[in-house]
Amino acid sequence: MRIAVDAMGGDNAPQTVVEGVERARDEYRELEFNLYGRENEIKKYLKDTSRIKIIHTDSEIDMNDEPVHAVRRKKDSSMVLAAKSVKDGEADAFFSCGNTGAILTAGLLIVGRIKGISRPGLLSTLPIISKTEGAFNLLDSGANADNKPEHLHEYAILGKYYAQKVRGITNPRIGLLNNGTEEHKGNKTTQEAYQLLKADSHLNFVGNVEANAILKNVADVVVADGFTGNAVLKAIEGTASATMHLLKDSIVSSGLSGKLGALLLKSTFSELKNKMNQSQYGGAVLLGVKAPVVKAHGSSDSAAVYYTLKQIHKMLEEKMIPDLVAYFEEAAKKTDDVGE
Repeated sequence: MRIAVDAMGGDNAPQTVVEGVERARDEYRELEFNLYGRENEIKKYLKDTSRIKIIHTDSEIDMNDEPVHAVRRKKDSSMVLAAKSVKDGEADAFFSCGNTGAILTAGLLIVGRIKGISRPGLLSTLPIISKTEGAFNLLDSGANADNKPEHLHEYAILGKYYAQKVRGITNPRIGLLNNGTEEHKGNKTTQEAYQLLKADSHLNFVGNVEANAILKNVADVVVADGFTGNAVLKAIEGTASATMHLLKDSIVSSGLSGKLGALLLKSTFSELKNKMNQSQYGGAVLLGVKAPVVKAHGSSDSAAVYYTLKQIHKMLEEKMIPDLVAYFEEAAKKTDDVGE
């Protein structure tokens, strides 16, 4: 298994990228890595070159670049060359912590869409708030601003495959994000999507779910249009971050008694912080393209990089993408047969 890595993507690249790659390389002997970026900078942090190949590039796509323009013009950038190596069969997956829009563009234009998928979506994994460990998948979480009902149906199928293959859930519960749980709720898109999901006997559709319930383990996969999904994702991330800061500020300003109380609750706060740490579940996956295309936050540390590479390893090990390709090719064939 070979993963193409944009070593220059992210706020702390290439150091955190290299450190995360080496940790994953040391844990999984079957993994090999192609690191695309400035060779001298990468070598400063690389301790061991075993199963790691550096492909030197003189340019990279930064966070301020316009995605489509950058991918088309910066053909010798670390991101574009890493994505192209997947298209050319030199690598099995593509990973970057760089410009989100550019990663999505490279995934669509270079790696390419699976036949039968109308519009690939971005899948994120988020923690649930309960006494037990757990998470749920949200998609589309930002790849598309506008969606049609059939796109949401495709996302449900993509999410089901991911939950089964990567998370090991035999019959994942699929929920549709809406402004009420009743069947008639929502706009025209969600109402029509509801009927498509309900009619698909291969899906364990549990109905509409509201935003205030998705952290309460109501579904394993929550389907949404990209605009709404991204807004919900950022609201959850922002609330989690603000809550932790509020707790810290309250403790600091509460005097000696507050500090003593915090000391007694240190393990509890640590457990809460770990539960809300989204990076332990890996990065965001562009589902619907011909190979794993996965992005992590630009601010990712080496641990977040490692967890994302671990996630990619699982996707490759379980042959998730080939299974998806076979499913949608068969579906397209059946549609063609009916048309004839």
